[in-house]
Amino acid sequence: MDTFEPKIVGFLCNWCSYAGADVAGNAKLNVPASFTPLRIMCSSRIDPALILTAYFRGADGILVAGCHPGDCHYEKGNYFARRRFAVTKNTLKALGLDSQRLRLSWISASEGKRFAEVVSEFTEHIKKLGPNPLKETGDL
Repeated sequence: MDTFEPKIVGFLCNWCSYAGADVAGNAKLNVPASFTPLRIMCSSRIDPALILTAYFRGADGILVAGCHPGDCHYEKGNYFARRRFAVTKNTLKALGLDSQRLRLSWISASEGKRFAEVVSEFTEHIKKLGPNPLKETGDL
């Protein structure tokens, strides 16, 4: 039997979370190979349609990571992200997808260790949930 290795997509804020991922990489911290980081300018720029598209294309889990509240490069972007995230979780529930497949985390540029821990923990959580039932082709 094949062991399930989940495909995790990470939408990472350019100013904090992506920099935190870079710190994790420079420190040679372990991050699961199934994690695909995508750099975005701000966590507030994630349209729920992007998240749904990723799920339909085969993502098993999605991590949205941004600056800590109050530290956003764009002042209030992470507050907008938090509101949009809540709406997106409700949309996932309406589609019959476990909302625990979507995670929002605040990770600063200096938190490389935290970044690696969040990604590893989320990957383990998705492994327990199993493959994404909405997967169309798995060509992600």
